[in-house]
Amino acid sequence: MEKKMIEVLDKGYVRLVDKMGNDLTVANAARVSYDKESNEMSSKDERLIKFLASEGHTSPFRHAMLQFEVYAPLMVARQWWKYVVGSDHVMDGWNESSRRYVTEEPTFYVPKDDEWRSAPSNSKQGSGEPIESKEGAYLTKKLLKYIEEGEKLYSEALEMGIAAEQSRLFLPSYGMYVRWYWTSSLQGVAHFLSQRLEHDAQKEIQEYAKVVKILAEEHFPVAIGELLK
Repeated sequence: MEKKMIEVLDKGYVRLVDKMGNDLTVANAARVSYDKESNEMSSKDERLIKFLASEGHTSPFRHAMLQFEVYAPLMVARQWWKYVVGSDHVMDGWNESSRRYVTEEPTFYVPKDDEWRSAPSNSKQGSGEPIESKEGAYLTKKLLKYIEEGEKLYSEALEMGIAAEQSRLFLPSYGMYVRWYWTSSLQGVAHFLSQRLEHDAQKEIQEYAKVVKILAEEHFPVAIGELLK
């Protein structure tokens, strides 16, 4: 299987590492109740998948799996993680790189001048309209200065012989890129997409969800389409 990777944001990406099954896997998992099996995808299988999704019969969708490698800012990773913790019935696995062990050069997400967004007027979370580029340029400059100072202090602590697990306290955390493997059942992927593709989801994680959807649809076009209806 080709391990396809799609870039996201300024330095991030999502890579499909592996997958198990296809749309037919879902149909056959449902058919085992009647000791039946289909060897080739047909319109009958599509109708069965549509029925399963519309009636909320989700267990057959847990027999197909996808594994992704994700590189994203910590603020995206922690939102993503909420849906793993809250959805253990859909079979998820998560392994993340740790700065207790990894001391590679930190990488940070820095919005461009025209990517800063105002606070929404009618909600305590989410974003409003983009702010003016002039104000955005000021914020980008301040963020870069803050990151530079944090990296300097982090390096200084390491040079003093301080453990990496404590030296990382100096790094600005929410914008720092982290890398992880996420393995999930097809149902788990669909659950994540149904939440993070919504218009009120944080824009950055929406961008990652769009890419996950593209990668999943290539192998499970019928199932993803029905589960997200």
